Amino acid sequence: MTAPKRNVYLKTIPIPEAVEIARAALDRERLVRSVTVPANEAADRVLSEAVFARFSSPTVHSAAMDGYAVTAQATFGAREGSPKVLRKGTDCFAVNTGHPLPEGCDAVIMIENVTESGPDAIATEAPAFPWQHVRRIGEDIVATELLFPRNHRISPYDIGALLSAGLWDVPVWEPVRVAVIPTGDEVLDFTTRPTPGAGQVVESNSQVLAALARRLGCTVTRTPPVADNPEALRQAVQDALESEAHIAIICAGSSAGTKDYTRDTIAAFGEVLVHGIAAMPGKPSLLGVCRGKLVAGAPGYPVSAVVCFEELLAPLICWLGRTETPRRQPVQVELTRKVPSKLGMEEFLRLAVGKVGDKYVATPLARGAGCITTLSRAQALARIPAQAEGLEQHTAVAAELMVSEEAVRNVLVCVGSHDNTLDVLADELMGLDSPVRLTSSHVGSMGGILAIKNGSCHFAGAHLFDPECDDYNFPFLAKYLPEQLAKNEVTLVNLAIRHQGFIVPKGNPRGIRSIQDLADGTVRFLNRQRGAGTRILLDYHLKQAGIAFDAVNGYDKEEFTHMAVAVNVLTGAADTGLGIRAAARALELDFVPLARERYDLIIPNRFMETPGVQAVLKLLRSPTFRARIEAMGGYETTLTGQIMQAGYGLKGKES
Repeated sequence: MTAPKRNVYLKTIPIPEAVEIARAALDRERLVRSVTVPANEAADRVLSEAVFARFSSPTVHSAAMDGYAVTAQATFGAREGSPKVLRKGTDCFAVNTGHPLPEGCDAVIMIENVTESGPDAIATEAPAFPWQHVRRIGEDIVATELLFPRNHRISPYDIGALLSAGLWDVPVWEPVRVAVIPTGDEVLDFTTRPTPGAGQVVESNSQVLAALARRLGCTVTRTPPVADNPEALRQAVQDALESEAHIAIICAGSSAGTKDYTRDTIAAFGEVLVHGIAAMPGKPSLLGVCRGKLVAGAPGYPVSAVVCFEELLAPLICWLGRTETPRRQPVQVELTRKVPSKLGMEEFLRLAVGKVGDKYVATPLARGAGCITTLSRAQALARIPAQAEGLEQHTAVAAELMVSEEAVRNVLVCVGSHDNTLDVLADELMGLDSPVRLTSSHVGSMGGILAIKNGSCHFAGAHLFDPECDDYNFPFLAKYLPEQLAKNEVTLVNLAIRHQGFIVPKGNPRGIRSIQDLADGTVRFLNRQRGAGTRILLDYHLKQAGIAFDAVNGYDKEEFTHMAVAVNVLTGAADTGLGIRAAARALELDFVPLARERYDLIIPNRFMETPGVQAVLKLLRSPTFRARIEAMGGYETTLTGQIMQAGYGLKGKES
C-alpha cells in the first residue's frame, strides 16, 4: 500500500523577503483599479489621482464678523472722544458673517464696536485697517490649486474641503477584496451554532482574519468550511478566482500533513512563491499568484494564522490599496521570566504588560500556536531575533504596544501563585465605574516574592507555609526580602483561606484518601512547578509521611495552574494532582482535602495608595466580593481584606 504523500517546504525564508517576492510577482496597477465615488461618501478611501480645486473658498471677499462693511480709509482719524460718523448705505453697509463685501469695501467693523448716530448713521471711535475681519477670496482654497495628491487617504475633514472646492466626485482605488476559505474535516461552521464533538472545533479563524482585513479597509466574503478534499478545495479556490476578490486566503492545510492540500491547489492554478517563513508561530505560511491574484495559505492554528496575516498579508494588502501599513507604538519592557527560543527562527512573543513604577513590565503569555486566548489577552508583542536563543528574566526588550499607553497604565500586574479568586477579582475590577485591568503571571509563590524584590509587579500572590513556626509567607519574606520587611516596605493583605487537596475524577476510581496513596507509584500524579506554594505543601507532606520524591509517579511532571491540573485529571492524563477545591468543583471533579492554607497578597507600600491597589483593597472588604469567593467552594473569607502580621497563622488577630 502506497504511503500518503506529504508536502515538503520549498524554502523557509525571512518574512521581509517573502513579502518582496509576492510584491514582485503581482501587477498592482492591473489588479486593483481606480473607481469614481461621490465625494461625500469617500471618507477613508484612497485617491487614485491628484485632485485640484474647481472653486476658490471663499469665492468672494466676505465678512468674517457681523457688523458693518466699510472702506478702511473712511474711518481713519476716528478715536475715543472723537468718533467718525458713517452714513448707512453710503459709507457703511450692514453685513452678517459670510456675506460678500459690497463693492469698494475692504474692512468690517464688528457690531459691538459701533453706536447708532441717528436713524441713518453709525459712529465708531476706532479706525479700521484694510482687510480687518474680512475673509479674502481664496483665503482657504484657490481654484486650480492641488487640493490632495494621489494616494492620499480621505479623512472626514477632507470631505468638507472637497465639497467646498466644487469636487462632487473623486477618483479612488477600489477597496481590496478578500475571499476567505476555511477548510478541514474537523471544523464546524459557526453560523450553525454547533456543539463540538470529540476531535471537532468551531471554525473561527476565518472571522478573525476577516475582522483584521476589514480593519484595513477591505471588503470580505467567506465560504462555508470546505472538507479536506482536493476536488472540493479546488472548486472553492476556482470560485474565488472567478469572483471580484483580489486575494484568496485558504485557512489551514498549508503544512506538510497528508491532508494538507493548499500548496498543490495553488500550484494547480498558478505559482507557489513562498512555502515556509523563518518565524514561529506561522512557519507553514504559503503565498502564491493565481491568474494574477494573490492566494495565501494561512496555517490552521489561530496564532499562526494571525502571524501570517499581520506579517505577510497586511503589508501586501496595504501595498495593493496604496496605504501605509499600520505601525504599533514601540516601548521597552522588562520580562518577568526567562523565555527560551529556537535559533534560526524569528519568534513572536505576546505579552501582558503593565506599568510598575517608572518601567513597563511584561509577562510572556502562552506560546502555543493554538492558544487563541494569548491574542485576546496580549497588550504587546515582542520579536525574538532569529539569532537569539531566548531572552533572560528581567531583560529589557523592545516591544510593540497593541493597546494605548493609557490602557497599559491602567493595568495592575500580579505575579506569583495562581488562584481562581484572581479571576473573580479581575472581573470585579473591570466592573468598576473606573475600570482597572488585572494581569496575572503564574510563576509560583516564590516567583512572586522575587518579583516584589525586583520591583516587577504591583503585588504578588503567595501561600507559603513554614511548619517550624506554623505561619504563612512572613518566614519566606524574612529570608528573601529581609531589608524590605525590616523597613516595613511591604504589606500583606489576605485574599482568602483556601482548601488544598487531591483533585480526582468523579467517583474517585483510584480510591485516593491520603498522601500515602502516592507511595507505591501506581497512581499517576501531576505536580506543580518548582517554587509554587502548592508544590512546597506537597513536599512537606511527603517528608512527613516518609515518602521519597522519586517514588511518586509523575513528581517531575509539572503544570503552572490549578485549572491545568484539573483539566489533566478530567481528560485522564493524570489520576490526580494537588490543587484547590474550587478548581475541582469548576470541572465537576471530586476532591480529597489535605490542608487549609492562607493565600495573601504581598503589596509594596509604595503602591498602597495608588488607585488600582486601593480599588483592590476596597473590593476585598466588599460583602459582594466575598460572597462570590465563597460561592466557588473551597474558600473561607474570615480573613479576607485584613492586614496580616507575622504569627497570625490561620486565625488572624486571634492567634
